[in-house]
Amino acid sequence: MVFEDRIDAARQLSRALAKFRGKNPLVLAIPRGAVPMAQSIASALQGDFDVVLVRKLSAPMQPEFAVGSVDESGWAYFSPHAAAAGADADYISTEKARQLALIRERRALYTPMRPPLNPMGRIVIVVDDGLATGATMIAALHSLRQHGPARLICAVPVASPEALPLVRPLADDVVCLQAPANFQAVGQFYRDFDQVEDEEVIAMLR
Repeated sequence: MVFEDRIDAARQLSRALAKFRGKNPLVLAIPRGAVPMAQSIASALQGDFDVVLVRKLSAPMQPEFAVGSVDESGWAYFSPHAAAAGADADYISTEKARQLALIRERRALYTPMRPPLNPMGRIVIVVDDGLATGATMIAALHSLRQHGPARLICAVPVASPEALPLVRPLADDVVCLQAPANFQAVGQFYRDFDQVEDEEVIAMLR
């Protein structure tokens, strides 16, 4: 299955999440790609929409390949393949500090006038446009679990078969439309996979 764009994927995810419609779910996007998706899903499910700020820790010389992730509190996940990818302790420390600084910049940029919406006691649906390694979703789910949601759901249009077993233990439900054996990159499953810019995110959150 190939999606036309992120909004097409969001519509299909909304149908798969229909049982949460009218239950005031909190739909949280992992920026930036998932932000228009989460906004669309929140509207379809009659819920609230916000972002959960996490960042992947990129491998040395391979910015698209995650060797871990970090959440807004500074908690970090490290992939089993981090060392094999050349990410030693010094590198990871530097990369973690760099990504935490970016998270703080984004928080100041995205929601400067308010705190994040509180997930305590709510149905929380965490949306991304796809899972390759699963690293950022792991950080997002771990972060949100600390705030006591009533139910924590991971929702993605597509995932690698390797990523799904990593995120399942952290969520109460995982809604994934497909996990094809030929997975190479998230973008291969979208006809239009243009980058979402900060300006678009800010406008949506306002």
